[in-house]
Amino acid sequence: MKKFKTITAAEILSKELAEIPFVIEHLLPNGLSLLAGSPKVGKSWFALWLSIQIANGEKVFDFETAKGTVLFLALEDNEIRIQNRLLEIIDIAPDNIHFCTEISKLGGELETRIKNFVCENQNTKLIIIDTLQTVRTGTESSYASDYSDLMILKKLADEYGIAILLIHHFRKQKDSDTFHQISGSTGLQGVVDTMFTMTQSKRGEKASVLNCIGRDIEPREMEMERTDENCWIKLSDSLSETTLSDLNFINAVDIFMSDKVIFSGSATELSSLLNAISDENFSNKVISKNIKRLSKRFEKLGILGVSRRSNGKRIVELIRVGDDSVDGK
Repeated sequence: MKKFKTITAAEILSKELAEIPFVIEHLLPNGLSLLAGSPKVGKSWFALWLSIQIANGEKVFDFETAKGTVLFLALEDNEIRIQNRLLEIIDIAPDNIHFCTEISKLGGELETRIKNFVCENQNTKLIIIDTLQTVRTGTESSYASDYSDLMILKKLADEYGIAILLIHHFRKQKDSDTFHQISGSTGLQGVVDTMFTMTQSKRGEKASVLNCIGRDIEPREMEMERTDENCWIKLSDSLSETTLSDLNFINAVDIFMSDKVIFSGSATELSSLLNAISDENFSNKVISKNIKRLSKRFEKLGILGVSRRSNGKRIVELIRVGDDSVDGK
């Protein structure tokens, strides 16, 4: 008799699971992602710049990248266009970006070539497919066909622990929600782990808006601008501004740890202690999340925060770094 192979909530919580790897910190995790926008909005230019940054291990905006090999399937371009674009961005090209303009289709040939490439290039971090439509075998866009086509690529990304970024187009109809403008059925959005939309208020402008949403990232909206060197700078970020609640939490932790080297206890215990010195009420449910989410801010204050499982219980640890008594611990 066949049965479901299950795991209880308690067993999941007690497991020490590795964090999901990111190719671009906080922005592009491993898995299948989709970047959509209107034609000629700059999607290919942006994807090329991302490729160069990742190949060189350089930051994308203020986000760290995982340096590695990139495969760029420029299936709507030719070598002359690729060369011209590279010359406008960099003087010395990294040797770990590989380009291919030869079209191969989903359903056998494309995935076989991807597997062979990853096996031959063990440090592959990112594969860009520009565009999605060029690798599909038919023109039909039903939920079932969209879902099954993209599931092939998602399984590849998950199996090999890489990021695959699909470049795609908007449909003609406008919508107040840019994600509703993505061409195709909701099957596309149902499969991908992360989605980006790239829009401009007026086509041809250097400034554009990147909307980001996904299973493993916080929703954010970034305004960015393409420089004269065809690189990109971030002008604004909806998540970069620390909220008043965040500031109150950071301040409460800083005051709490001012006379301590180490704190170790439950989120409930820490919640009570912080609430005693703050006007704001911090629930135990947000303690662990805030410790992780605001880790960079705490590091600047000389505080390391860790949230982990121990004997089936969630433990929060705060460590004041720079103290001899915590060396090696």
